Amino acid sequence: MSTRKLRQKDGAVYFATFSCHEWVPLFTELQAYDIVYNWMRIAHGMGYRFFGYAIMPNHAHFIIRVPDGGAINTVLGNGKRFMAYELIQRLNTAGRQDLLHRLQAGIRPSDAARGQKHRVFQPSTDLVELFSGKMIEQKLQYIHANPVSKKWRLADDAVEYPYSSFAFYVRGEARGVPLSSYQEFGFLDGKGAPW
Repeated sequence: MSTRKLRQKDGAVYFATFSCHEWVPLFTELQAYDIVYNWMRIAHGMGYRFFGYAIMPNHAHFIIRVPDGGAINTVLGNGKRFMAYELIQRLNTAGRQDLLHRLQAGIRPSDAARGQKHRVFQPSTDLVELFSGKMIEQKLQYIHANPVSKKWRLADDAVEYPYSSFAFYVRGEARGVPLSSYQEFGFLDGKGAPW
């Protein structure tokens, strides 16, 4: 599901995934996890709450609660722009012309007309609204298992993977990232939200 359709619903919880253009592993190539964390802190300061996340080499998953008056499209769109700018700066600093040229080749005429020079992320974001604790738990299990899946094998133990929220749920370690437990918002025992 694309984020192009405005989604503004107070208190809604979403599972969101955004991916780097052509699945280029920008987060690992540039060790850019801090860029994602900085955006999460900004969004948290605006009232958005993160129930879970996993940053993979070329994509990132989040479970986000929207505050009153917030819109998931806005926070994700602004976040992707913020992160794209930072990633391009790091590519320039690192002299990674190979990746810069690859990201430039992804620009569509409509993007160029708006002054965009690089396609850092896929244009749309996968977005699914989560209506119950059970749905949140299912998505948390999925994102926490992602780094240790047969495809990725980024860690031997999911709780030890440093770029996910699994340690928060197992050991209470937020690792400097603003995280909230979904249970704090009324999602208990697989039941729906209190509204």
